[in-house]
Amino acid sequence: QVRLVESGGGLVQAGGSLRLSCAASGRPTATYTAGWFRQTPGMEREFVAAITWSDGKTFYGDSVKGRFTISRDNVNDTVYLQMNSLKPEDTAVYYCAARGGRPYVRPSMYEYWGQGTQVTGSS
Repeated sequence: QVRLVESGGGLVQAGGSLRLSCAASGRPTATYTAGWFRQTPGMEREFVAAITWSDGKTFYGDSVKGRFTISRDNVNDTVYLQMNSLKPEDTAVYYCAARGGRPYVRPSMYEYWGQGTQVTGSS
């Protein structure tokens, strides 16, 4: 069982930066993938980024490529999402997720979820 707790959300002006953190307890194994998703009211959960726990291979959704960076700290079992050049359309609740196995973009493939943190980009 893996428990995920996000932090770092908030209000930021367009063009600004924000870093989200996701602390994992329950000791994710080397076979795990950690990911970030986001969701706005009435919309499906959207894939943002994922990283493999063992070798740090990264994957990004098209809408955030070149602006967001996912990373992990294996010592502290924490995953980060560095968000730069934020746009108003990045406004959403951001969720940390984890699964045992390789990355997927479909949220239904992830077994563990955090409670979410609100990110608001103002114009």
